[in-house]
Formats: sequence, C-alpha cells, structure tokens
Amino acid sequence: MLHTFVVYVENKPGVLSRVVSLFRRRAFNIDSLTVGRTEKDDVSRMTIVTEADPDQARRIVANIYKLLNVLLVDDITGHPALVRDLSLIKVAANQDTRSKILELATVFKARVLDIAAESIIVELTGGEEKVDRFLELLSPFGLLEVVRTGIVAMRRGAKSPTISTKADLAAAAGEEETDSVSHSV
Repeated sequence: MLHTFVVYVENKPGVLSRVVSLFRRRAFNIDSLTVGRTEKDDVSRMTIVTEADPDQARRIVANIYKLLNVLLVDDITGHPALVRDLSLIKVAANQDTRSKILELATVFKARVLDIAAESIIVELTGGEEKVDRFLELLSPFGLLEVVRTGIVAMRRGAKSPTISTKADLAAAAGEEETDSVSHSV
C-alpha cells in the first residue's frame, strides 16, 4: 500500500539528504518526493510517498523522528486529504491533431502554456489517476516530454499542525537560540 508522509523539518543544509538516506538504508523506494518552505521561513515541508505495509509505515515514522532537524512527521494515509500532482506535458501536434489535443485539454481542465508549429505544452494539476489518464489519452499523439512534480498533500479541515523550531522554543524560554535546545513536536 502506498503511504504518504508529511515531514516538517528545519530548513537547513543536509536535512533532505539525511531523510532520503534513511529510506535508502531501509531499502524503501521513494515513489514521490516534494520539498518546499512553509509559512515559517525556517521550516520546510516534505511530502514523501512510498510503498509500505502498516507496520513498516510505523517504523518509518519512528526512524524519521530520530533524525536531526526533524520537527514533525505525519502519516496522512487513510485520512481525508487533498492530494495533487502537477505535470507539464509536451505533445506532438500538427494541423490535423491540434484541435483534438486542445479538446482533451479542455475536458481535463488543463492549461495550454505554449503552442508551437509541431507541439503543444499543457499544464495539468490533479490527482495521480487524473494525470495518468490524461497521459494515456495523449500518448497516441506522441508524448515528446513529460515533467511531474510529485505529490503534494494536505489534510482536510481547519486544524493545522503546531510546529516548534529551536528558535520558537528559545524565544518562548526568553533565551538566544543555541544548539543545545532540543526540538519539539
């Protein structure tokens, strides 16, 4: 079963490498990995998708928590969540096929980003199944290039995780930030 993990980490060099190395050492293939900053400049958010059974998923969470600079880990598999994949697709198009491709793009609510003499580039955002189906329907025209961002996911509802960084803890304690302050989740 595919599991989706949301991992909040301190935005520091080497953190991504440590997380990815953990998956490599445990022989788990990462199906999708996206990383970006959050609403806090010093916190990044990773969305990692991997194949794991429930016991393996629990061990993955426990092992990620052991890593330096990890603030919060959430396995959102089985919880109500929004899951999206962004793709840019360059498809071969000529006078005869252009209108069919544009019609498919309209049906899938894809945005046309570029039209050239022999190709069209479209942008599609949606669940993996939607992107896969769109690619399947475009493949007879000739897929020239496909770029996918990987999964980004967020739990539904108003509640958001509370993430405490070393700076947050130090400020709350009225101290300067030091390496001796431990992280909190």
